[in-house]
Amino acid sequence: MHSQGSDYLDIGNNPRVGTKRYMAPEVLDEQIRTDCFESYKWTDIWAFGLVLWEIARRTIVNGIVEDYRPPFYDVVPNDPSFEDMKKVVCVDQQTPTIPNRLAADPVLSGLAQMMRECWYPNPPARLTALRIKKTLQKISNSPEKPKVIQ
Repeated sequence: MHSQGSDYLDIGNNPRVGTKRYMAPEVLDEQIRTDCFESYKWTDIWAFGLVLWEIARRTIVNGIVEDYRPPFYDVVPNDPSFEDMKKVVCVDQQTPTIPNRLAADPVLSGLAQMMRECWYPNPPARLTALRIKKTLQKISNSPEKPKVIQ
């Protein structure tokens, strides 16, 4: 139950729900404020950054594209445990490696920056959904955007 006026949220006893690979650091280290709805927005932004990373890896730049891989594919097993993810994200403070080739494209370099801003360790410092929407609209309207290959 969420009370919009007080921003109070009651989700029950288990805040660790979702796909472990996409869990934000504050969920993995069990520091999330489970009674605050805003906390869940911040975790969604973390996960959205990971989805952007997946999309960017599969985007062709100068004829180069990586094979599909899930986030943290190179540091955790295919079905990582909660502890695997906690070590990588919280202890080692790793984020997925952003391909260097994205820097050569003005649109993709903007997406790369957006990813980094979605992965700030301090949840309130992460981008808001509105900021992401406005940035994506700006990119979409940019004359520099690449042509879509059908």
